[in-house]
Amino acid sequence: MTEVTRTDDSFHVFDTTLRDGAQREGINLTVADKLAIARYLDEFGVGFIEGGWPGANPRDTEFFARAATELELEHAQLVAFGATRRAGGKAAEDPQLAALVASGAPVITLVAKAHDRHVELALRTTLDENLEMVRDSVEFLRSQGRRVFIDCEHFFDGYKANPEYAVSVVRTAYEAGADVVVLCDTNGGMLPAGVREAVADVLARTGARLGIHAQDDTGCAVANTLAAVDAGATHVQCTANGYGERVGNANLFPVVGALEIKYDRRVLPAGRLAEMTRISHAIAELVNLTPSTHQPYVGFSAFAHKAGLHASAIKVDPDLYQHIDPERVGNTMRMLVSDMAGRASVELKGRELGYDLSSDRDLAGRVVAKVKQQENLGYTYESADASFELLLRDEVRGSRDRFYTLESWRTISEQGPKGFTGNEATVKLWAKGERRIATGEGNGPVNALDQALRAALEGIYPPLATFELVDYKVRILEGQHGTGSKTRVLIESTDGAASWSTVGVADNVVAASWLALEDAYTYGLIRAGLEPAE
Repeated sequence: MTEVTRTDDSFHVFDTTLRDGAQREGINLTVADKLAIARYLDEFGVGFIEGGWPGANPRDTEFFARAATELELEHAQLVAFGATRRAGGKAAEDPQLAALVASGAPVITLVAKAHDRHVELALRTTLDENLEMVRDSVEFLRSQGRRVFIDCEHFFDGYKANPEYAVSVVRTAYEAGADVVVLCDTNGGMLPAGVREAVADVLARTGARLGIHAQDDTGCAVANTLAAVDAGATHVQCTANGYGERVGNANLFPVVGALEIKYDRRVLPAGRLAEMTRISHAIAELVNLTPSTHQPYVGFSAFAHKAGLHASAIKVDPDLYQHIDPERVGNTMRMLVSDMAGRASVELKGRELGYDLSSDRDLAGRVVAKVKQQENLGYTYESADASFELLLRDEVRGSRDRFYTLESWRTISEQGPKGFTGNEATVKLWAKGERRIATGEGNGPVNALDQALRAALEGIYPPLATFELVDYKVRILEGQHGTGSKTRVLIESTDGAASWSTVGVADNVVAASWLALEDAYTYGLIRAGLEPAE
């Protein structure tokens, strides 16, 4: 056997968001999207970025062509994906392998069949010819100066059905010069104990450098990936936020978080772990999916505490109810204020917002009582920090900050003989001693109210021009009666630099929306440093 020189890199974080992750239902990446995501992944510090299948997909072919001039990768190497040569052919004459070489990617991943039934039924060839396809393809790409990884598709199913053959595919690929042979749980049906056992056996029998590619169909992709590492795998394939076909792939961020923090294994450049939350959310925005609030490490709720018992302990030592310091992964601890809150929760939330309530037990008690009273009416402050801060300010100051005094508001929705024609709202108020009346039109009554209120106040409070309503949620509260039910509205607003959320509850959706809008405007103007007029 010819000795093969391999790069001396001890552990690989391999990202396949641009290929396997892009197969998730609802994701449709442009070339520009793929280039942007690649930059984020490189900034995070992954070692390899699999860009797609050049030659088989025009978009991927364009991606590699543009990447050659538009991507300046600091940490990652770009990887092209393809398959072993066709049965009965020669690798040197295979057009698909030629396209991989032409892509310019320094690393190439080839998918190979490791399940005997797939070889015979899908490839329609013999088991021996499949081994020759693997050997010939790897040797050809190595002769072209490319580093080669082999993805053994359906490996674990093949290992169960015919372990000798599955292992022979691994051995053949490694002896031909593949740097890493990746064991793929393509159907996502494995559990950690089975992965650990199989990886350890293959490693002992072949001596190959092994990787793991896990799908999440049993909800075990991250656990299976770490089980493979426990058994000796030194190459992990993941996707950002776990994107992928069906239910997804092993999630890059929990895998890296576990390796860096729990295993104490340095797999990222220094300082990059703290960028994890930002990178996760940025990629979610690029693929046009809402970031998962409950994702481990990086979710908005990953370090959120609600129960009063937790808050009492956290007040003494945050580590008592947190497995890590959230700042290590760029996240933050949050205290949720609800009817479960006690004084400790309110004191911690107040401290988070810049108010020291620890020396005034009476004030903290009043805030707790007010929160419970409001939540009994249908309010919730878990997702409305701005409304809670206004409530807190009310209790601290003894009165509500008011930038205007409302006289009245009304909305009109018009329906003509040919259907719906529009919405109009009128707001009458007093601000800085001046009575103002303004009308607004919108694509709904709430939008019309927002336009009318803005028109009434912008001349007096110029920062309002930067405010924008970016999210709006309505919920009919349980336990009420049909169209007479109470309605809760949550509004998220932004001034371009930060965002804040407010809540309103009333007997109808427009009235609830008005209350949430009032809080949104009041909070935003306070944030802008303006003094109340009333």
